[in-house]
Amino acid sequence: MRRLLICLTIIGFELIFAGQVSANAKIHESPVEYSSQGVVLKGYLAYDEHLEGKRPGVVVVHEWWGHNEYARKRARMLAELGYTALAVDMYGDGRQAGHPDEAGKFSSELMKNFDVAQARFTAALEFLKQQPTVAADRIAAIGYCFGGGVVLNLAWQGSELKGVVSFHGSLAAIKPAQTGNVKAKILVLHGADDKFISPEQIEAFKQEMKTVKADFQFISYPGAIHSFTNPDADTYAKKFNLPLGYNADADRKSWEEMKKFFKTIFNK
Repeated sequence: MRRLLICLTIIGFELIFAGQVSANAKIHESPVEYSSQGVVLKGYLAYDEHLEGKRPGVVVVHEWWGHNEYARKRARMLAELGYTALAVDMYGDGRQAGHPDEAGKFSSELMKNFDVAQARFTAALEFLKQQPTVAADRIAAIGYCFGGGVVLNLAWQGSELKGVVSFHGSLAAIKPAQTGNVKAKILVLHGADDKFISPEQIEAFKQEMKTVKADFQFISYPGAIHSFTNPDADTYAKKFNLPLGYNADADRKSWEEMKKFFKTIFNK
């Protein structure tokens, strides 16, 4: 009986830290503020209050629409998995875009001035590291669309993050990656029918990653198009006549891949 109880305890611990939702989770969620270069950034912090001790942290970088409820939802989902998650504000003052033209303006301004984007991400990263629930040496980042491009470029430029995950993100590099400089492990989760990224861009990305000896995975989901993880994608597609669409199967499978990836990089 004693041996059985020990085994059950071990199994329960492994389930929680293998990315399963804790039945006793009590998610603390709160808006937070930090700053970069004089700009106030409005983020959102989430973690399970019932877990004791420090745990890995995950930065969540929003789509080109800005820091919104979708980014906060993903932060809560990560908290349910046992991480401390910070949904960041890359545009400043919590700005959100209401139209693709505005979203394109906000996102392109940052990508053209990536030093500013990097400084804002670093400010968020330092804020997350200071949280009492976070193991400061075990941090990863995920990003969606625009956010996927941000986290990939951070990895290419030598970020000390343990790993980055891009969901239907841009593959364009601000600066070419250098051999030996890509320290973070990379997971790209891509919609195979994404109209915004060509087969040539995908092949160029894969070849560059191999050339610089990056540790990367690239997974495509047949039938999935851009923004396949966001249930609001169909609404945006209809409203603005954009090639976007939610794909429940690809959403579920990509989240599972992220969970496996985190288990690997955090040795959980």
